[in-house]
Amino acid sequence: MDRRAQDFEAAILSVWRQNAEPWIAAVQGQRIESRRLATDNAVIQAALSLKPRSAIDFGCGEGWLVRALAAQGVDVLGLDAVPELIDTARAKGGGRFETMSYAQIAAGELHAKADVAICNFSLLGEASTEAVLAAVPGLLEPGGALLVQTLHPVVACGELPYRDGWREGSWAGCGEGFGQAAPWYFRTLGGWLDTFAACGLRVARIEEPLHPHSGRPASIIFVLEPRPPRA
Repeated sequence: MDRRAQDFEAAILSVWRQNAEPWIAAVQGQRIESRRLATDNAVIQAALSLKPRSAIDFGCGEGWLVRALAAQGVDVLGLDAVPELIDTARAKGGGRFETMSYAQIAAGELHAKADVAICNFSLLGEASTEAVLAAVPGLLEPGGALLVQTLHPVVACGELPYRDGWREGSWAGCGEGFGQAAPWYFRTLGGWLDTFAACGLRVARIEEPLHPHSGRPASIIFVLEPRPPRA
């Protein structure tokens, strides 16, 4: 990884720590329209459709998804690298929460397995995304699956060239109180598929939740399974 990419990866965690408080307010106040109208329910239903007994939420933030799934009887562990978000999650309760970075997970420090692993808009970097995805197959129970919900590449590309690469972030639509936005690594649809394959995962299903007002994709959800070893 070159120095520029290292700086971007470090900036992601730094910026999220700086903006933890306004993010908590945005989530708890349901300020983000696409989440309120489409994507929150989409990931809940996608997870419940797999009928999991247990789940791990990677990048759980203030814990809303952990609580939603726990309310449906799922044993959920929420992980996030930002201590301020985990402190809020623990204070609200409704699940188990640990402060842990993707680097720690990739290094084998997570001693847990689950029927379903979830990355809900939490794969923002390049190398960090690849590292945590490569660890997931070893964290799933037999027959387990990974759910990845992220920005739909066709919609998120905007007016920029449709190719993988780092982009400037934005807090647009999240409300007031935010500072600098974190950079993020844009992947085309093909870029995502290549990344999953390189990390030992294969796509079992793709869902494209639609925004009820625009009729355009609000996100894309990949349902992934560990790729079986070659004979």
